[in-house]
Amino acid sequence: MDFFVTPDVGLLMFAALTFASFATAFIGVFTGTAGGVILLAIMATVMPPAALIPIHTVIQLGSGVTRTMIMWRHVMRATVLPFMAGTAIGAAAGAKVFVSLPSSTLQIILATFILLVTWLPKLGRIGAERGRFVALGFAATFLGVFVSATGTIVAPFVASVAPDRRNHAATLGALMSFVHIAKMVAFGVIGISIGSYAWLIVAMIITGAIGNSLGEVALNHVTEQRFRWILQVVLSLLALSLLFNALRDASWV
Repeated sequence: MDFFVTPDVGLLMFAALTFASFATAFIGVFTGTAGGVILLAIMATVMPPAALIPIHTVIQLGSGVTRTMIMWRHVMRATVLPFMAGTAIGAAAGAKVFVSLPSSTLQIILATFILLVTWLPKLGRIGAERGRFVALGFAATFLGVFVSATGTIVAPFVASVAPDRRNHAATLGALMSFVHIAKMVAFGVIGISIGSYAWLIVAMIITGAIGNSLGEVALNHVTEQRFRWILQVVLSLLALSLLFNALRDASWV
């Protein structure tokens, strides 16, 4: 049984994390967001910080790619190239400006931004779509190097142009795959020692793919109105949690 044991992760935790990957992938498809954030929070309880974001990035890339393969017919292709251009710029820009902001200030800005775009969807359609998705790709990658799970930022914008819940889920998976690829290049994940976690990563990608597949089945059985409501509620809860944590870190609550 030692075959499956990885640093700081025993057999029981190995099983728990692989199940968490399945569950959060399912949640990510069914709710249109949140899966990556929840998985990051779970992994943070058992993994060292230096390995957490690179490993989470690889697993989320696997989840995004498998979701895109399963739902490729629903990807809104017009958003892909502009978003890819933005991710390349965001990865190249690095953290020089980003690190100058206190983390609590950044969290407050992000939380407020997510709430506004979620509940005032017309804000997510300001300007030409091509330019909007270039900027979105830049922001998601630029911030993603540090906070990893930036699907919450991308989701409201995808929702604002997606005609159908399946378009939303498929396109979000595709766009976030490019973010994770750019992040891997940006911080040289190949050079970071995560080889000892290889079996855990493979297992979590496989169970994530199963979660994506079952999530699509569930998505086909929910109405468009209910899906949009679930998406708005989940995004709002995530944004409010982010806002509370920021205020607490700043000692304001």
